[in-house]
Parts: sequence; C-alpha cells; structure tokens
Amino acid sequence: MRVTMKQHTIRGIPPEVEKAIAEEARKKGLSYNKALISLLRKAVGCEEKRKEHHDLDEFCGIWAQSPELDVTPFLEEQRRIDESLWK
Repeated sequence: MRVTMKQHTIRGIPPEVEKAIAEEARKKGLSYNKALISLLRKAVGCEEKRKEHHDLDEFCGIWAQSPELDVTPFLEEQRRIDESLWK
C-alpha cells in the first residue's frame, strides 16, 4: 500500500522558529524541509528510530589485520596515469 504524502503550507513562522529550523538544518546537514520535519516529529513525540544492524560486525577490522589483503599496490596501479592516452 502506497501512502500519498500531503503538501502543507505554513504561514507566519516566527523569526526565532525560522532560525531554529535553519540551525537544525545546518547542524545536521539537512535540507530546510527535512529539518522542519525532524523538529515536528520531536515536538509531537514520534521521532523516527533508526534500526541498528549487526550482521556484518564480524568483518569489521579484519582487512587491516591481514597483510595478504593489502590492496595498496593495486590501487597505486589504478591511479597511475597513462600519458599516451591523453595526447
């Protein structure tokens, strides 16, 4: 089932509220709209809860511990510029 989101227009936002929304957007790197929705969710008590996943935890850090998995030489080769291709 697909839910259609309604669009709303809010008029007369006080400057201090506008400033708080802009600050939220800046702090969290969000658009103004997403910051406003985030603040509204907090205000009405229905904040979105992020689900944590741990299904790949066992793989964290193993690459750094295995010298045979060092990809540095391969990356250096890929980054090498073939000057003949740029003539």
